[in-house]
Amino acid sequence: MSIRRRLFMTIAALATMVCAHAQYNIQCEDTCNHIHGLDMSHYQGNVFWEAIGNNGRMYYVYLKASEGGDNQDKRYVDNIRMAKASGLKVGSYHFYRPKQPQVVQLRNFRAQCHPDQQDLVPMIDVESAGGLSASALCDSLHKFLELVEREYHQKPLVYTYTNFYNKYLVGQLDDYKLMVAQYTPDREPKLADERDIFAWQYTGKGYIYGVTGYVDKSRLLGRHTMREIRYNRRR
Repeated sequence: MSIRRRLFMTIAALATMVCAHAQYNIQCEDTCNHIHGLDMSHYQGNVFWEAIGNNGRMYYVYLKASEGGDNQDKRYVDNIRMAKASGLKVGSYHFYRPKQPQVVQLRNFRAQCHPDQQDLVPMIDVESAGGLSASALCDSLHKFLELVEREYHQKPLVYTYTNFYNKYLVGQLDDYKLMVAQYTPDREPKLADERDIFAWQYTGKGYIYGVTGYVDKSRLLGRHTMREIRYNRRR
């Protein structure tokens, strides 16, 4: 093979790699006009919140505040302060552990999630049955959701994923708005009971300037608006 031909093939290969990399980094929010947001926790490490605020396509972020009865996210205090300063609408979520006492979990969440810092209603992340049956899980979850509503004076948003909902939660959350995770970019989630879905977490491997590594991204579905989950302090 001649030197000229070898050089040509090398340049062509590099160009292909660059194009493939560019295509790989095209994100959903680059190609649509939906209302997009993020789900963040200590897993993202140090975040350059100003860059995210300047992104122009991210409207909201849900920050992990707590998990179970005694786990508190170590980045939450800094994250909520800096996310609000960056101009994002901010909400907080709790990762629910079905076998742990609901009152203890509420106390843990409340220690982090202060009403005067919230722009959005609380979100409860339920994606573990903890070994419980569907009926036992739902009984446990409803007790916790009621405690959260009583504490914050508004119904929380519930986060789960399609398969988990279809196995454990069908027909049990009709009074709550849902954020549903399903990582199929070209196919919106559909639940077994055909429940309306407020927001769709469409990727767990998103990219955004300001975060090193992956980030969860979501967008509102249908005609839903941010007004529906605005934290109402007048209640």
